[in-house]
Amino acid sequence: MPASRSPADPRPGDELIIDGRASVQFAAGRGFRFRVTTVDKRWTYQDWVWLSGYVLAPDGEARERREIFVQRDGLRWAPTPPRHR
Repeated sequence: MPASRSPADPRPGDELIIDGRASVQFAAGRGFRFRVTTVDKRWTYQDWVWLSGYVLAPDGEARERREIFVQRDGLRWAPTPPRHR
Protein backbone atom coordinates (compact mmCIF):
# COMPACT_ATOMS: atom_id res chain seq x y z
CA MET A 1 0.00 0.00 0.00
CA PRO A 2 1.60 3.26 -1.09
CA ALA A 3 1.88 5.54 1.93
CA SER A 4 2.18 8.79 0.02
CA ARG A 5 -1.12 8.68 -1.89
CA SER A 6 -4.75 7.86 -1.38
CA PRO A 7 -6.56 4.76 -2.65
CA ALA A 8 -9.05 7.27 -4.16
CA ASP A 9 -6.39 7.78 -6.87
CA PRO A 10 -6.02 4.16 -8.05
CA ARG A 11 -3.23 3.07 -10.38
CA PRO A 12 -2.37 -0.19 -12.14
CA GLY A 13 -0.96 -2.68 -9.68
CA ASP A 14 -2.87 -1.32 -6.68
CA GLU A 15 -4.73 -3.85 -4.56
CA LEU A 16 -7.98 -2.52 -3.14
CA ILE A 17 -10.91 -3.65 -1.04
CA ILE A 18 -14.15 -3.26 -3.00
CA ASP A 19 -17.27 -3.38 -0.84
CA GLY A 20 -20.44 -1.43 -0.10
CA ARG A 21 -18.44 1.75 0.55
CA ALA A 22 -17.32 1.73 -3.10
CA SER A 23 -20.76 0.87 -4.53
CA VAL A 24 -24.04 -0.44 -3.20
CA GLN A 25 -23.80 -3.39 -5.62
CA PHE A 26 -20.90 -4.76 -3.53
CA ALA A 27 -22.64 -4.43 -0.13
CA ALA A 28 -24.01 -7.23 2.07
CA GLY A 29 -21.03 -9.54 1.84
CA ARG A 30 -20.50 -9.19 -1.92
CA GLY A 31 -17.18 -7.36 -1.51
CA PHE A 32 -13.81 -8.60 -2.72
CA ARG A 33 -10.12 -7.86 -3.03
CA PHE A 34 -9.24 -6.32 -6.43
CA ARG A 35 -5.97 -5.74 -8.35
CA VAL A 36 -6.22 -2.77 -10.72
CA THR A 37 -4.91 -3.22 -14.27
CA THR A 38 -6.34 -0.08 -15.89
CA VAL A 39 -8.07 3.12 -14.80
CA ASP A 40 -10.42 4.55 -17.41
CA LYS A 41 -9.57 8.23 -18.00
CA ARG A 42 -12.92 9.12 -19.59
CA TRP A 43 -15.22 11.48 -17.73
CA THR A 44 -17.91 9.84 -15.58
CA TYR A 45 -20.09 11.09 -12.75
CA GLN A 46 -18.15 13.22 -10.28
CA ASP A 47 -16.06 11.11 -7.88
CA TRP A 48 -16.76 7.82 -9.70
CA VAL A 49 -14.31 5.80 -11.79
CA TRP A 50 -14.26 2.73 -14.05
CA LEU A 51 -11.57 0.21 -13.07
CA SER A 52 -10.48 -2.95 -14.86
CA GLY A 53 -8.62 -5.68 -13.06
CA TYR A 54 -8.83 -8.99 -11.26
CA VAL A 55 -10.77 -10.29 -8.29
CA LEU A 56 -8.20 -11.89 -6.00
CA ALA A 57 -8.41 -15.05 -3.94
CA PRO A 58 -7.36 -14.90 -0.25
CA ASP A 59 -3.83 -15.98 -1.25
CA GLY A 60 -3.56 -13.06 -3.73
CA GLU A 61 -3.97 -15.13 -6.90
CA ALA A 62 -6.09 -13.61 -9.70
CA ARG A 63 -9.39 -15.50 -10.06
CA GLU A 64 -11.73 -13.42 -12.25
CA ARG A 65 -11.31 -10.47 -14.63
CA ARG A 66 -13.83 -7.65 -14.07
CA GLU A 67 -14.65 -4.08 -14.92
CA ILE A 68 -16.23 -2.16 -12.06
CA PHE A 69 -17.74 1.30 -11.57
CA VAL A 70 -16.98 2.61 -8.08
CA GLN A 71 -16.90 5.73 -5.91
CA ARG A 72 -13.35 6.93 -5.38
CA ASP A 73 -13.96 7.82 -1.70
CA GLY A 74 -15.10 4.25 -0.99
CA LEU A 75 -11.84 2.64 -2.10
CA ARG A 76 -9.50 1.26 0.58
CA TRP A 77 -6.08 -0.35 0.44
CA ALA A 78 -6.17 -4.14 0.74
CA PRO A 79 -4.02 -5.56 3.52
CA THR A 80 -1.00 -7.55 2.37
CA PRO A 81 -1.95 -11.24 2.14
CA PRO A 82 0.07 -13.78 4.10
CA ARG A 83 2.81 -15.43 2.06
CA HIS A 84 3.17 -19.21 2.04
CA ARG A 85 6.60 -20.64 2.69
